[in-house]
Amino acid sequence: MIGHELGGRYEILTRIGGGGMALVYKAHDVLLNRNVAVKVLRQQFVHDEEFIRRFRREAQSAAALSHPNVVSIYDVGQEEDTHYIVMEYVEGNNLNEIIKERAPLQAEEAVRIAAQICDALEHAHHNQIIHRDIKPHNILIGKNGRVKVTDFGIARAVTSSTITQTGSMVGSVHYFSPEHAKGTATGEKSDLYSLGIVLYQMLTGKLPFLGESPISVALKHLQETFAEPRELNPYIPQSVENVILRAMRKNPNERYHSAADMLRDLETCLKPERLREPKVEFSNPDFDETRVMPAIRGNLSDTLAASQAAARADKAPLAPERIERDRTAYVKERPSAAAVAAQQETPADSDDRWDSSGLDDKRKRKWVKPVVTVASTLIVIALVYWGAMTVLGWFDIEEVAVPNVVNMTETDARNALDKAGLKVEEPTVRTDKEGVAKDIVYEQSKPNQRVKVGSFIKLYVSTGPEMKTAENYLGKDYEDAVAALVALGVDEKRIGKDEIYSDETPGSVLEQSPQAGEAFDPKKAEFHLTVSQGKETLKMPKLIDLKQTTAIDLIRSKGLTINEADIVFEPSYKEKGTVIAQYPYDPDAEVSKGAAITITVSSGTPDDALEYTFNMIISPAQAGKTSEIRIVYSDATGEKIEWGKRKIKDTQPFPVKVTLAPNTEAKVEIYRDKQLVDTFSKTYEEVQSGADSPPETIPGQDEPPPDQPANAEENSTNGSTNANTDETTDTGSEQ
Repeated sequence: MIGHELGGRYEILTRIGGGGMALVYKAHDVLLNRNVAVKVLRQQFVHDEEFIRRFRREAQSAAALSHPNVVSIYDVGQEEDTHYIVMEYVEGNNLNEIIKERAPLQAEEAVRIAAQICDALEHAHHNQIIHRDIKPHNILIGKNGRVKVTDFGIARAVTSSTITQTGSMVGSVHYFSPEHAKGTATGEKSDLYSLGIVLYQMLTGKLPFLGESPISVALKHLQETFAEPRELNPYIPQSVENVILRAMRKNPNERYHSAADMLRDLETCLKPERLREPKVEFSNPDFDETRVMPAIRGNLSDTLAASQAAARADKAPLAPERIERDRTAYVKERPSAAAVAAQQETPADSDDRWDSSGLDDKRKRKWVKPVVTVASTLIVIALVYWGAMTVLGWFDIEEVAVPNVVNMTETDARNALDKAGLKVEEPTVRTDKEGVAKDIVYEQSKPNQRVKVGSFIKLYVSTGPEMKTAENYLGKDYEDAVAALVALGVDEKRIGKDEIYSDETPGSVLEQSPQAGEAFDPKKAEFHLTVSQGKETLKMPKLIDLKQTTAIDLIRSKGLTINEADIVFEPSYKEKGTVIAQYPYDPDAEVSKGAAITITVSSGTPDDALEYTFNMIISPAQAGKTSEIRIVYSDATGEKIEWGKRKIKDTQPFPVKVTLAPNTEAKVEIYRDKQLVDTFSKTYEEVQSGADSPPETIPGQDEPPPDQPANAEENSTNGSTNANTDETTDTGSEQ
């Protein structure tokens, strides 16, 4: 997205923020030449009609307002699947960042900010718009101190029939009003409650309600009291605390009647006569605060009625049906009349007597019956024992130790259990287990136990994490690729970036890992994106004054290109074959690798150039002693050119060739033993005239100048002869 031009007008410069629904970019309006903020709906919501409607509603709600404390909406647009809102760009920070950095704030600063927010809410409420999401994140503070309320993403007109759906909660739970948390109608006073929490947080640095989950926080808004501001920060004036206490009443009827009322209170609460005013008191406790109540199930009157009915039932007479049922059972179970009569007719002293005949035989056989009884009993016991042992044998199954199959694959676990003589209970439980790979057993039944062979073991197998499919990010802007991955659940810390030189646009993605189409776990996957940083650049080397071949070799060694057919040859006073110009990059300029370079090479001196030779006869400072002679000349080829050095013990000739351009002068300086001893010069006109000049003579310090030319010529001859025997350093022999 960076560098893209939305609607042919808004050039995206950099990303400055974002939330769950949209990303916010800083952009430049090329038509009006100003910076703007562009809110772009996230790509995963572009096909969600509800999100699109909510996104457009934000623009409509904010565009209906014109107030210095409300962020202005400039434009709304859509480009293919990109929905965006263009709004005022505020240079500064949001209030949440200021609270984190400096809270608790001074009372004067906090009241000033709250008053501007309240002024914006008063304007919005006057236009029948309720914000419903007042929180520090949606309050921008400009560098000039101006407060701007933004993000009307969940605001709606109060006349809308769909302002609140029962059971749904929209907004930030730490700043909910109690009626908002219950999902009931939210009006102007709901915004005032949220503003009270923002003022509370500015002055104490803490939120009034915290919890382990959004639901627990919402319940605290409904049921619990909060620590009063002066308990946390005793420097808060009582008049300012009164504003917070009234704005944060759970009963909307006890809050300010309107934003205008609250604004008037904020504008006067820091006046000296109000700073020590009495603490505000309320006649009734908040209606939703937690109370201790008896545990009653159902309606109280129903419970009492049921208890009374049960008590009456204990004293009620039996029903006729119950009497008849009991009477019938009694008739069936009583003895018959004949049996009773028979018993009554048999006298106790009946004439029946024992017959004594055979009495002795019976006494003789009385042992038989006990023996038969005992024998029969023993046989029955033996048979029962044998049967019991046989049946127990059938059920005496071998026991085995249940193998530990946790962390095995499902296939390996089944094989291990089958090998142990155990069975897998079907169906296997399959769930998404955090940190466990797909098809791995993370739990089993009956671990570390001994069970009968053939017992069933329950397996719990991981289905693996929820996998996502990598998209193709090649060619996309790096920031956009990162935003897309974060939207998929990838932690930005696990997105690596490697920058390399390439011909592609700087910031575009060249390579990615995982590749497009690969499945990955958003909670673990590490992405590596190779990003173009543009063409590689280097500093242009200096080619001027180098020989042609040396310059060409240097150009190619730096990764630059040169076409020898494009080399330009021009006359110059530089030595032939020397580079006199380079194009199109000057020395030390930044140049991309592969760039084409052109050079201009000297083809020799111009046609109007003249050459002249200074013939000088130089003696040592003292005859017979060594002197160092150094010659420096200046001509059309340059200034202060070193001709060379030579050590001499006697008089020697020194020819120095120079080049002259029209209207110039050539000059030679002679140094003996590091001391300037003489200077000679010739103008272009003097050389052009062709007049002969005698040799220039530089005598030693202890001898007079020669009187006759013959002596000079003799000295010259002697110098030439003796030069072969002197120690000589001559770097200008070519001249």
